[in-house]
Amino acid sequence: MSEFFLELLSEEIPSNLQKKLRDDLLENFQKSFNEKSIQFKNSFCKSTPNRAVIVFEGLQKETIIKSEEIKGPNIKAPEKATEGFLRSNSITKKDLIIKKTDKGDFYFFKKKQQKIKTQNILKDLILENLNRIQWKKSMRWGYGELNWGRPLKSILAIYDKKKIDFKFHHIPSNNFTFLDAQFEEKTKIVKDYKDYQSSLKKIEKIVDNDERKKIIEKQFDKIENKKNFLIDRNSKVLDEVINLTDQPNSIICKFDERFLKIPKEILIITMQHHQKYFPTYNTKGDLTNEFIVVSNKLDKKGLIKLGNERVVEARLTDAEFFWNKDKSLNLVKQVSKLKVMNYFEGLGTYYDKAQRMRKLGSMISDELLISKEKVELSASISKVDLISEIVGEFPELQGLMGGYFAEAQGFEKDISIAISEQYLPVGLDSKISKKPYSIALSISDKLDSLVGFFGIDKKPTSSKDPFALRRLALGLVRTIIENKKDFKIKDLIRYSASLYETQNLKLTNQNLFNDLEDFLTDRFRYYMREKNIRNDIVEASIVNINLNTPTIEFDKAKILNKLINNQSGKDVIAIYKRASNIIESENRKKFKLDNTTDPGIFKSDFERNLLNKINDIRKYFSSIDNSENYEETLSILASAKESLDAFFDNVQVNDKDENIKKNRLELLQMFCKTFENFTNFSKLETNK
Repeated sequence: MSEFFLELLSEEIPSNLQKKLRDDLLENFQKSFNEKSIQFKNSFCKSTPNRAVIVFEGLQKETIIKSEEIKGPNIKAPEKATEGFLRSNSITKKDLIIKKTDKGDFYFFKKKQQKIKTQNILKDLILENLNRIQWKKSMRWGYGELNWGRPLKSILAIYDKKKIDFKFHHIPSNNFTFLDAQFEEKTKIVKDYKDYQSSLKKIEKIVDNDERKKIIEKQFDKIENKKNFLIDRNSKVLDEVINLTDQPNSIICKFDERFLKIPKEILIITMQHHQKYFPTYNTKGDLTNEFIVVSNKLDKKGLIKLGNERVVEARLTDAEFFWNKDKSLNLVKQVSKLKVMNYFEGLGTYYDKAQRMRKLGSMISDELLISKEKVELSASISKVDLISEIVGEFPELQGLMGGYFAEAQGFEKDISIAISEQYLPVGLDSKISKKPYSIALSISDKLDSLVGFFGIDKKPTSSKDPFALRRLALGLVRTIIENKKDFKIKDLIRYSASLYETQNLKLTNQNLFNDLEDFLTDRFRYYMREKNIRNDIVEASIVNINLNTPTIEFDKAKILNKLINNQSGKDVIAIYKRASNIIESENRKKFKLDNTTDPGIFKSDFERNLLNKINDIRKYFSSIDNSENYEETLSILASAKESLDAFFDNVQVNDKDENIKKNRLELLQMFCKTFENFTNFSKLETNK
């Protein structure tokens, strides 16, 4: 068994490009090895800022290429086509055979099974896969024709402890690595990946991403124990600093305590998003003025600590200035400035949007039984923070800053919180708006955007969603379902569309309502699947949904998903299917049913008992309200099993008398339709 090992050494590659490079290298090489029937035991790819390394372990020294028949041109094709086929396969015409196919007679060549040394395949395989690498951004660096993410300096290629000889563009392969990627002075000849790792570890460079992560986490643990605070280990920032370092070193830094007086979100986004730092919290959960920097070397003289503290000090000084200036500007007086701030072409200005949200929020307030005036005021000033300098500097804080401004200027807490939470949720698992005024503003913002963009036909496609409408729709679905509060969404959509018309903004999509309803239904489907609800149950719920009752349908689906494999769940589906299969069979014969059954022509108590059971269940459905216990409902449906089984065991549905047959079929149809008050059981599978 042998090892194949490749190192690509370049100038520093940004973190966001490294992951894709690792994934592409591994996927491409694995695919090529499989295509060439090269067997291996293990493969992995690692990277540092300057190095991308791919390793295949347990390679067989010889590869068996199986025999195969290769199809050539039609025997009537021009001679040039045949000659080209012969050349490409290094054969003569004597090696060809003729076979009949559906499309005529064709030449074929039977390639014999052969053994090839793996080392003889690797050179071409490497070049092929390096040429396949696709960069999000690349260019030619210096001379040569090579397009690469960053200047490529060296290629180390080893198989079975020996160098693989090739040239990729202007760069020849070699059997050594540069110990210092920056200065390219010290080199080290390596025999395999273990030797390579060991050589770099001696100078404290760690190639393995997972090992670097463990080192950083151990350093964090040590700091937390020493300082008695908690480090905010943001996973995205952590992944990024792992990619940006090969000798990680965690340093405790500080900023002036006065900055703790400005909103913590400004401090956090400055540290995490802009500087890739890690904020810290005391044991009470309060943000402290200390933060962690992960540098790429030891800070023996404290210069790295000093430099990073100066950077964050400058950023926070600017933020402090913007905050103090913006919070003093009267929100109500600033509303008119939104008139010159375009929202989107065809959808008016942000002032127009705020006014539409105000009226839409007023309608929603009726369903939430909250103050119409407070909702309208919240909506009117909800977008004012967009003209502030602090949001100009930190766009990610829109909404949050508006809430802080409202709080600083003495607006009621319900209003400031509603403004802060208007964009929630931002994903499948993020926080949602829970307070009534926040719900009203969040829904009005999302519905206005969805109606607007669908109205001017800017719908998402299968591959593109530039206006994040899927996220908006999912946020709407989550806000409704997780607050267990259904709204008359169809009415709200139509009212929202009318608000555009009153502003002389024409919505040109003639299928707006159907398109948007289908889109929201699809988002409801996605949400249920993400909650691990069985696909057939999801589809049964979708049939019943009318957008006005998604909470009800979701709760039913959840209970059904929980109980479907219990005896009661199995019984409900089994008896429904037993009855519905007969109805479907007769419907295929174009047997017309009137949806009525006549007890006067019943011939047995089994028919009467089944009708009585159906009527009992129908009375139950008529009596329940919003407090329906869905588990109890399924139990009541399952209780019909005894009556239905007795009916089928003792009554022949297909009676010679057509009137009796029809009456019995209508009884079964009545049974099925009664069950469908709960969900569309026809979509459910009996065995899963």
